[in-house]
Amino acid sequence: MHFLNVEKYILDTGYSIKYKSKEEGIFVIENLADGVQNLIVGVATPVLIFEQYLFTLQADNMQIFKALLMKNRDIIHGAFALTDDGSKVIFRYTLQIHNLDFNEFDAALNSLSLLLSEYSEQLIQFSKN
Repeated sequence: MHFLNVEKYILDTGYSIKYKSKEEGIFVIENLADGVQNLIVGVATPVLIFEQYLFTLQADNMQIFKALLMKNRDIIHGAFALTDDGSKVIFRYTLQIHNLDFNEFDAALNSLSLLLSEYSEQLIQFSKN
Protein backbone atom coordinates (compact mmCIF):
# COMPACT_ATOMS: atom_id res chain seq x y z
CA MET A 1 0.00 0.00 0.00
CA HIS A 2 2.78 2.48 0.90
CA PHE A 3 4.55 1.73 -2.37
CA LEU A 4 1.45 2.61 -4.41
CA ASN A 5 0.86 5.80 -2.39
CA VAL A 6 4.46 6.91 -2.98
CA GLU A 7 4.14 6.16 -6.69
CA LYS A 8 1.02 8.34 -6.86
CA TYR A 9 2.78 11.19 -5.03
CA ILE A 10 5.73 10.98 -7.43
CA LEU A 11 3.44 11.22 -10.44
CA ASP A 12 1.40 14.03 -8.83
CA THR A 13 4.57 16.12 -8.42
CA GLY A 14 5.33 15.87 -12.14
CA TYR A 15 8.46 13.79 -11.63
CA SER A 16 9.22 10.94 -14.03
CA ILE A 17 9.81 7.43 -12.79
CA LYS A 18 12.92 6.04 -14.50
CA TYR A 19 12.95 2.78 -12.54
CA LYS A 20 10.77 1.11 -9.94
CA SER A 21 10.82 -2.18 -8.09
CA LYS A 22 8.08 -3.02 -5.66
CA GLU A 23 10.11 -6.01 -4.41
CA GLU A 24 13.08 -3.76 -3.55
CA GLY A 25 10.87 -0.84 -2.49
CA ILE A 26 12.80 1.49 -4.79
CA PHE A 27 12.00 4.26 -7.23
CA VAL A 28 14.51 6.23 -9.30
CA ILE A 29 12.93 9.50 -10.31
CA GLU A 30 13.84 12.73 -12.06
CA ASN A 31 12.66 16.19 -12.93
CA LEU A 32 15.29 17.81 -15.13
CA ALA A 33 13.53 21.19 -14.94
CA ASP A 34 14.19 21.12 -11.17
CA GLY A 35 17.76 19.87 -11.63
CA VAL A 36 16.96 16.50 -10.06
CA GLN A 37 18.22 13.38 -11.79
CA ASN A 38 18.46 9.80 -10.52
CA LEU A 39 16.93 10.57 -7.14
CA ILE A 40 16.47 7.32 -5.24
CA VAL A 41 13.27 7.04 -3.22
CA GLY A 42 13.22 4.02 -0.94
CA VAL A 43 10.13 2.68 0.75
CA ALA A 44 11.63 1.11 3.87
CA THR A 45 8.75 0.95 6.32
CA PRO A 46 8.55 2.69 8.77
CA VAL A 47 10.39 5.39 6.77
CA LEU A 48 10.62 6.80 3.27
CA ILE A 49 14.20 7.63 2.24
CA PHE A 50 15.30 10.13 -0.40
CA GLU A 51 18.91 9.94 -1.58
CA GLN A 52 20.44 12.12 -4.28
CA TYR A 53 24.06 11.57 -5.33
CA LEU A 54 25.82 14.93 -5.58
CA PHE A 55 29.53 14.33 -6.15
CA THR A 56 32.50 12.09 -5.41
CA LEU A 57 35.17 13.35 -3.05
CA GLN A 58 38.62 13.41 -4.62
CA ALA A 59 40.20 13.25 -1.14
CA ASP A 60 39.25 13.99 2.46
CA ASN A 61 39.01 17.75 2.69
CA MET A 62 38.25 19.40 6.02
CA GLN A 63 37.16 22.66 4.32
CA ILE A 64 34.56 20.83 2.23
CA PHE A 65 33.29 18.85 5.23
CA LYS A 66 33.05 22.03 7.30
CA ALA A 67 31.21 23.92 4.54
CA LEU A 68 28.72 21.07 4.06
CA LEU A 69 28.02 20.83 7.79
CA MET A 70 27.50 24.58 8.00
CA LYS A 71 25.10 24.44 5.02
CA ASN A 72 23.18 21.60 6.72
CA ARG A 73 22.01 24.17 9.23
CA ASP A 74 20.29 26.16 6.46
CA ILE A 75 18.62 23.23 4.75
CA ILE A 76 14.93 23.09 5.66
CA HIS A 77 14.47 19.38 4.94
CA GLY A 78 17.21 16.79 4.64
CA ALA A 79 20.95 17.07 4.95
CA PHE A 80 24.24 16.34 3.29
CA ALA A 81 25.67 12.93 4.15
CA LEU A 82 28.45 10.59 3.08
CA THR A 83 27.97 7.11 1.66
CA ASP A 84 29.08 4.18 3.82
CA ASP A 85 32.54 4.16 2.24
CA GLY A 86 32.93 7.93 2.75
CA SER A 87 33.67 8.59 -0.92
CA LYS A 88 30.44 10.20 -2.14
CA VAL A 89 28.42 13.15 -0.93
CA ILE A 90 24.65 12.70 -1.09
CA PHE A 91 21.56 14.59 -0.06
CA ARG A 92 19.48 12.43 2.27
CA TYR A 93 16.08 12.95 3.77
CA THR A 94 13.75 10.60 5.62
CA LEU A 95 10.05 10.82 6.39
CA GLN A 96 7.79 8.66 8.52
CA ILE A 97 5.72 6.67 6.04
CA HIS A 98 2.70 5.69 8.17
CA ASN A 99 1.14 9.16 8.17
CA LEU A 100 2.84 10.53 5.04
CA ASP A 101 0.82 13.05 3.08
CA PHE A 102 1.40 14.70 -0.27
CA ASN A 103 2.45 18.04 1.23
CA GLU A 104 5.30 16.42 3.19
CA PHE A 105 6.43 14.46 0.15
CA ASP A 106 6.33 17.54 -2.08
CA ALA A 107 8.20 19.63 0.51
CA ALA A 108 11.07 17.13 0.54
CA LEU A 109 11.40 17.33 -3.25
CA ASN A 110 11.16 21.12 -3.18
CA SER A 111 13.89 21.28 -0.55
CA LEU A 112 16.25 19.29 -2.75
CA SER A 113 15.41 21.36 -5.82
CA LEU A 114 15.96 24.61 -3.94
CA LEU A 115 19.25 23.36 -2.50
CA LEU A 116 20.50 22.38 -5.95
CA SER A 117 19.55 25.72 -7.48
CA GLU A 118 21.05 27.81 -4.65
CA TYR A 119 24.18 25.77 -3.95
CA SER A 120 25.06 24.22 -7.32
CA GLU A 121 28.11 26.39 -8.00
CA GLN A 122 29.63 25.47 -4.64
CA LEU A 123 28.85 21.76 -5.16
CA ILE A 124 30.57 21.89 -8.55
CA GLN A 125 33.63 23.47 -6.96
CA PHE A 126 33.65 20.83 -4.20
CA SER A 127 33.55 18.07 -6.82
CA LYS A 128 36.76 19.44 -8.35
CA ASN A 129 38.74 19.46 -5.06
